[in-house]
Amino acid sequence: MPRPRPPHLHLERTRHGKVVFYFRRGKGARIRIRGAYGSPEFLDAYESARTATAHQRAPRAAAGTLAWLIARYEDSVAWARLSATTKRQRECIFKDAVKSEADYPFTKITKAAIVAALDRRRATPFMAKAFLKAMHGLFWWAVEADLIKTDPTAGVHCRVPRTEGFHAWTEEEIAKFETRWPIGSRERLALAVLLYTGLRRGDASMLGRQHIRDNVLTFRTAKTGSQIVIPILPELAAIIAATKTGDLALIATEHGRPMTKESFGNWFRGACRAAGVPGSAHGLRKAGATRAANNGATVAQLEAIFGWSGGGMASLYTRRADRTRLAREAIHKLGVWNGR
Repeated sequence: MPRPRPPHLHLERTRHGKVVFYFRRGKGARIRIRGAYGSPEFLDAYESARTATAHQRAPRAAAGTLAWLIARYEDSVAWARLSATTKRQRECIFKDAVKSEADYPFTKITKAAIVAALDRRRATPFMAKAFLKAMHGLFWWAVEADLIKTDPTAGVHCRVPRTEGFHAWTEEEIAKFETRWPIGSRERLALAVLLYTGLRRGDASMLGRQHIRDNVLTFRTAKTGSQIVIPILPELAAIIAATKTGDLALIATEHGRPMTKESFGNWFRGACRAAGVPGSAHGLRKAGATRAANNGATVAQLEAIFGWSGGGMASLYTRRADRTRLAREAIHKLGVWNGR
């Protein structure tokens, strides 16, 4: 059964009825986690408490070793600025690296060593790419901190296969899911939140009534930290009103508690299988972007809804929509002109 909330996070109610959260690992000290549940401030405070207590339990690494450098990096401002998702991913990568090279002097790690590490991961190119990103972040920080002169990851590239990414839901698949999960079910609410807000699964799992005021959703995304402000569509408002929700999260467990990003994704994937559709939470985000672009949304409008920046991702959808529209308008030109 999925965890109702992140590990070692405890919920309490004060004598005034206010909900507060504390981090406590085993019988260790309690650390107050401030900020709205699921907000970047909250996630950063949680990560700081978790990392701090983990460091207290871990043996002190010898100065100059790779393990020592990683520990310094995880105490830095650069690390604190990373999203909670990126931190978790890089912690796993560093943990694996430390298992075999904990005592290796970090100043002796060369470009050739990084390339060799990537080669050992050639069977899993996307994991290799994540490894390179993590190491680049580590050694870039080390250069900035004057701990080394050059970054051994500089100029190293890792190619990954070109894919379409997550499957974008079709309108037929959306209709099939809606038939299987009627209004009033948690599964239908999850589909509506993902489709009509464009939130990523981690943000969707944290979305609560505290983020909605005067029928307007205001939310700061966990991945990029960008704030989105969008009106709640009538379709979504009606489904929220018809569904039993949790206190802190609209899409909650059967006991009314928030879900982690991972447990939400696994639960929703199970709902997709039960409906006989090959979709995922992220695929609905792509379907929503496709809908909006096909209905004439501009690059700026897509970025406002989905929290993108730079124009690249939004342009991808608008170009596809424009290509489809132009093809429909021009297809008759391929026909035989009978007037000649």
